[in-house]
Amino acid sequence: MIVDYALYQNGVRYTQPSNLAELIQKARSDGGFVWLGLAEPTENEFNKIVGDFKFHPLAIEDAITAHQRPKFEEYPGVQALVLKTAFYEEKGSQISTGEIFCFIGEHFIVVVRHGNGAPLVNTRHHLESNPEQLAKGPYAVAHAILDHVIDCYIDISIELEADVLQVEHKVFGDTRESASQEIYLLKREVIEFRHAIDPLLSPLQQIASIGARNIPAELTPFFRDTLDHLSRASDAASGLDALLTSALQAEIAQVQLQQNSDMRKITSYVALASVPTMIAGIYGMNFDTMPELRWEFGYPAVIGSLLVITVVLYRKFKKSGWL
Repeated sequence: MIVDYALYQNGVRYTQPSNLAELIQKARSDGGFVWLGLAEPTENEFNKIVGDFKFHPLAIEDAITAHQRPKFEEYPGVQALVLKTAFYEEKGSQISTGEIFCFIGEHFIVVVRHGNGAPLVNTRHHLESNPEQLAKGPYAVAHAILDHVIDCYIDISIELEADVLQVEHKVFGDTRESASQEIYLLKREVIEFRHAIDPLLSPLQQIASIGARNIPAELTPFFRDTLDHLSRASDAASGLDALLTSALQAEIAQVQLQQNSDMRKITSYVALASVPTMIAGIYGMNFDTMPELRWEFGYPAVIGSLLVITVVLYRKFKKSGWL
């Protein structure tokens, strides 16, 4: 479905004539460009709406089926930029992703959205309030969309950082509640986040390079600034991933230490019980010629010996930290 479209000349919006094909023709004849926004179009809708642009079949297939990695490709007369959008659901600490396809030509930019995250309505309004920037052409729109998506990345990285800090407090806190499942689920979200960020670095470096093909020179500094923001978001995501890996290893190590401590205690108590058990077992074998069976103080001596040996063992285990 069509979200919005308009002709922009010298940074000013025009919606007349109302027919999209006539707007495109007017842009080609009088200058300016058409900005067309689509949301999850079907193949028939896409071909019907943008058939006049004569996009490459592979570009059309990507825009309709989605599920593409972030990339920048050039086709005859058009460049295609694919972005991953991200949306953070605070309630479940989950990240939902979508996609944005930007098809950029000399006199048009077609933006196709799939999924949630990074709505572009405010981006269009903000850019329309800055005619000087909008007058720089379709790539000014592409930059604004990139900038908005990457700002969302930075916001999400801040939210994820707060979640990681909570997990760290849980792992290294006084409570012994296991955080393994929470760490795993959060690490999975961070990996999903990195799948949106990291593959975009290379295409954006290509666009932001000095003298990049089809990119107006006056927009190159803006794309370099956006690349810097993306690098910060990527570094943040990489750092969070490493922290979660370390937290998971620390959690496993603490579990092992606790198990070792429990085994030491169990072993100590078994050793304390083994001496009386052994002596009682020996004197329970009912042999007639066993020593001290007829001794008047035999029973008190055995009981006293058991107590002394048990106390000595207990003090040694306590001193060594096993109890």
